[in-house]
Amino acid sequence: MPERTGACRLKRYFGIIIVIALVIVAAVASHRTASARAHEAERDADFRRIQSIYMERVGWMRSNPDEASYRDELKSFFKAYFDDVDAHITRFNGNPKFDSYLAELDKRAESGGEKKDNRATDRKAFYEYARKQFDALHEGRYRPVWTATDKGMRLDVVSNDVVMVMGKPQIRLQLVLWGAQRVEKDEGKVKKMVTSAAFDTVWKLTDAKGKLLGEMRGGDPSMKIDYPERLIAEFPPQMVLGHYDLDLLPSDVAKLEMTINVASHAASGGNANATYVWKLDVPSEWKLGANETWEGATQEERPEEEIDPAKASAKKGE
Repeated sequence: MPERTGACRLKRYFGIIIVIALVIVAAVASHRTASARAHEAERDADFRRIQSIYMERVGWMRSNPDEASYRDELKSFFKAYFDDVDAHITRFNGNPKFDSYLAELDKRAESGGEKKDNRATDRKAFYEYARKQFDALHEGRYRPVWTATDKGMRLDVVSNDVVMVMGKPQIRLQLVLWGAQRVEKDEGKVKKMVTSAAFDTVWKLTDAKGKLLGEMRGGDPSMKIDYPERLIAEFPPQMVLGHYDLDLLPSDVAKLEMTINVASHAASGGNANATYVWKLDVPSEWKLGANETWEGATQEERPEEEIDPAKASAKKGE
């Protein structure tokens, strides 16, 4: 009888020990979960702080009417932002490679099994496009070839090189628009950023005397990315990326006038209609050879005085 009683006590003690162990394990797991959530909340709050500081400072960069001082301040402005970003990544064990979007695409492809994302290649191309601009900003290499500000938005032409597109030389005008109006919309489980930035562009080609030789029109740029932070979370907020590809110009073109109109609608109901005009002498590398024809050109009737300013002056003198 005493042996049986001792065995019962041993089982009871063993059961109590198991219960205590389970409570400890649950407490440790709960603590870790709470700590992880607190860490995540702290990380998100710190990143919002960095973006808030950026937004407080960027207003002047977008609206500064003096081109020289804008250019002088660019490097220090982005250095301050990315110093904060880099410190944030170090503190919270973030991704210094800034390629989380690519990892997301790979994970999506793996979980999809046989079902393929038909736009995966396009998504990666958009990431690479944004990444090149991001690296230029991050590394202090952002140097626009032309810039202008209007209605609180700044437009930069960041490159104007001749590149090969499908085996054909094209003039690539790469653009960055700062400050287009946007609003975040909650669509159930998904939050979507909607940016308002509609482009309407006209290029006028003239000879050395100002005679109109040709005109081109364009809408939104190619590779338009109106929410780069979706691709790289640390991308400076509220920028729109894109480019225009133009055919090489006739050899007798001496000057080009590019007028870019951007319409941006605010969530409060207002409209910002900005206009940017860039006049420049056409570089020789932008021109066709003397015997080459301008592809895609069409004929259109225009009044003589609109084509030739000399004839317009003559009419005024009559």
